[in-house]
Amino acid sequence: MENDMSDFFELVQRRQSCRQFSDKPVEREKLVKILEAARLAPSGCNSQPWYFIVVESPDKVAEVAQTTMQLGLNEYIGQAKAIIVIVEEHAHLIPKVAKMVDSQVFAKNDLGAATLSLCLAAESLGLGTCIVGMFDRPKLRELLDISDDKPIHMVVAVGYAASDKVRNKQRKSLEEISRFV
Repeated sequence: MENDMSDFFELVQRRQSCRQFSDKPVEREKLVKILEAARLAPSGCNSQPWYFIVVESPDKVAEVAQTTMQLGLNEYIGQAKAIIVIVEEHAHLIPKVAKMVDSQVFAKNDLGAATLSLCLAAESLGLGTCIVGMFDRPKLRELLDISDDKPIHMVVAVGYAASDKVRNKQRKSLEEISRFV
């Protein structure tokens, strides 16, 4: 079991925001596998408040990428060979819980878990990803025909990285972010 865990920690270490994609197309089978990983993510009361729109036609990828290029940022998203748009669905909580909290109280955390599962699965299949939170929501909504009552959570660019070099991650130390009591 320890060997499996070391593989997992290597995967976590390798996963990074890809900002330079190669021209190699992403196989549909790999996109399906990463969606399957996202589908299996945990969610509060098993509510599964997510929907994934996979954009893979080059023209549509270019249009979606344009919605992310605000303030001169994210210009590399257009190099991606696929983009996955993650939409928040209405969460169906068990009745006892629904009486106590808003139905969407866990949704943001659940969507974060699904997004991480998707990105780790992509990395395990040799794909790079970049999560984008800044985009023109009204334009993206119109482009992909997403109804106004469905919040768009994230945009994830997917493709083969142009380089396999893993950058040094700049993170706070464990002592800065945790304590044992």
